[in-house]
Amino acid sequence: MNHDARMVPAAAATWVVGAWLVTAGSTTAAVVAAVAVVVAGALWRRGRVVPVLLATVCVAAVATSCAWRLATVERSPLLDVAQSGRRVTLDVQVSRDARIFERRGTESTLVQVIVRRAVTSRVDIRLRDHATAFFDGRVDDLVVGRRLVLQGRLAPSETSDESVTISVDRHSPLAGAAWWWAASERVREGVRRSVAHLGDEPRGLVPALVDGDETGITDDIDDDFRRSGLTHLMAVSGTNLTIVLAVTMAVARSAGVRRRGLWAVGVVSILAFVLLARPEPSVVRAAAMGAVGVAALGFGSRGGLRALCWAVVVLLFLDPWLARSPGFVLSASATGGILLLAPPFARRLETWMPRWCALAVAVPLAAQLVCTPALAALSGEVSLVAVFANLLAAPAVAPATVAGLVGGVLAMVWAPLGQVLGTLAGACASWILTVGHTAAGLDAASFEWRAPWQVLVVLVPVVTWTMLRLSARPAVFVGLVLGVAVAVWRPPQTGWPPPGWVMVSCDVGQGDASVLPVADGEAIVVDVGEEDAPVDRCLTSLGVDVIRVLVLTHGDADHVDGWRGATEGRRVDQVVVGTSGGPEVPGVPRHVAEAGESFSVGDTSADVLWPPADEAPAGDRNAVSVVLRASVRGVRVLLTGDVGAEAQQRILRSDVDVSADVLKVPHHGSADQDPRFVEQVGARVATVSAGEDNDYGHPTASLLSLLRERGTKWWRTDLDGDIAVVLRDGRLHVVSRG
Repeated sequence: MNHDARMVPAAAATWVVGAWLVTAGSTTAAVVAAVAVVVAGALWRRGRVVPVLLATVCVAAVATSCAWRLATVERSPLLDVAQSGRRVTLDVQVSRDARIFERRGTESTLVQVIVRRAVTSRVDIRLRDHATAFFDGRVDDLVVGRRLVLQGRLAPSETSDESVTISVDRHSPLAGAAWWWAASERVREGVRRSVAHLGDEPRGLVPALVDGDETGITDDIDDDFRRSGLTHLMAVSGTNLTIVLAVTMAVARSAGVRRRGLWAVGVVSILAFVLLARPEPSVVRAAAMGAVGVAALGFGSRGGLRALCWAVVVLLFLDPWLARSPGFVLSASATGGILLLAPPFARRLETWMPRWCALAVAVPLAAQLVCTPALAALSGEVSLVAVFANLLAAPAVAPATVAGLVGGVLAMVWAPLGQVLGTLAGACASWILTVGHTAAGLDAASFEWRAPWQVLVVLVPVVTWTMLRLSARPAVFVGLVLGVAVAVWRPPQTGWPPPGWVMVSCDVGQGDASVLPVADGEAIVVDVGEEDAPVDRCLTSLGVDVIRVLVLTHGDADHVDGWRGATEGRRVDQVVVGTSGGPEVPGVPRHVAEAGESFSVGDTSADVLWPPADEAPAGDRNAVSVVLRASVRGVRVLLTGDVGAEAQQRILRSDVDVSADVLKVPHHGSADQDPRFVEQVGARVATVSAGEDNDYGHPTASLLSLLRERGTKWWRTDLDGDIAVVLRDGRLHVVSRG
């Protein structure tokens, strides 16, 4: 077995053990390290079984690192300070860029720091512990490397890689960052200035491409890039570093630098890139993968594979928590896929297409195939457009990155000069954005992976082998690609409604209409939208002939004016309205709902949580929307009409149980939301009913951010069409139909 092959099991074993030990505690890690050392010693004396010896030595090294780091955290003197509840003064150094988020309805700042000194009325401790600090309000001067004095209180951290969290009351600067950090910040600011004159989306994307600065990335970009497989472009990755390396080494070659000199240029470029993009885990991963690329340049793909394995082992030794980092998994998998699969794919494709085209296809195809199991495990989805999107976006990535970086440097000297290149970078970024938005909008851009992700570990090699065989046959390969493209563009329609549906949010434009099943052909309908045709279409597609209860949450047109479309040609047994009233449906009994009531139809029941009987509209019909918590085959669904933050707070004060599995987001996803209400609901799935390109900006970025922070997955009628929540094998799934 050659040296390259020996390192593969060593890296794999190290990875698996590291992922386990970071959650197992220092004692377990120490025991594993001791056992590995003993086994390695025995194997060394026998002088054989070299691959096993190599794997054992690597495991012993990472286990030792885990034991040391975990023991440092578990026995940190800061934990005693946290338990005492005393106010503490801390000398800290910023270790990662700050992140702004919303907490308790206001902006707050989170930043990771290294605590160098802690002083209370009783102790004065010098140490070097990692911690996370929380500031009330927005704090913009938290540059990596900057020293601060913080005052506040400590609490034990919930993560195993840091000892405490810091709730900051006051802070003041102690010292500026080192010159190299200050210089990198000036370049980053230059990049932002060079594109300041562009539109919102390209202005946000260019800094993300150049140095991983995602502060300008909107939720729409984030969602669409995730769906289209372009997320890696927004975070610092091997792609960014590869571009920088390619440019600097090309310049070095043209200046007459040769092999060893090129390696030196590569190493210096990597170090400079880490300073610019910050030494966060994603950047360190990118730097390591860049080093792998330099090794592959000098020694070929086998040397690159060996370097990749050593990079994995060394990174896990330095930071064992990377073993559980999604970015590390994807970065290492993509690099390994490119090293192993891109060359054979390219060789077969070269037999019938130009070399540059073969490489352009082989690289994203290889990376996507190897990353598919990890992506399915992390997101529950498999993208069908990622290879196509990356192929289309790839030509613009390098020009955008290089022009943005050079523009940032020039902007430090003279802003207008930097903006010239910033304009070029923005044009390239606009193309990437167009690709991302268009690919994400395709009917079958991705599909939900319901089977265990481990199935893909077996399935992907079979698919890879098949594609390798077919790639040398142009007619079959092109036919297969075209077939996939057509299926993605216009996928075959699945049966509707999907079996096991418990709630459907109908696409009725800028309005609301929700359907809960009762029996075959029978349903409870909550709101009907503004137009007759959309709600009629939705109910017809669901096979609803009988509306057992028609609930009109409040009297606004976008919730009630489509009542004829819902009722004509269907039997309606009961109409329920709120205190704001609603239309009269001829010949159908009508009831005004009030909080505390409940009703049951078949296996579906509902409790009225809001409004109280004495709650008058007072000019705001949204505030008195009927709020229902329904139960459909054990799935709890909260239907909220258009209640705003004030009404949501009053509902919480009434001490009713609002917890639910599915949330119909209030008021089409407006910004008028109470974060505590969303948190108390705790839904796993949320549906947002909004019209395509509506003038209100619904759903708002703040609402989507609020859902994301609480781990709630959402679907939108303006993008997804009719949305069905399905109960299958005890788990909730979502099926949409545009």
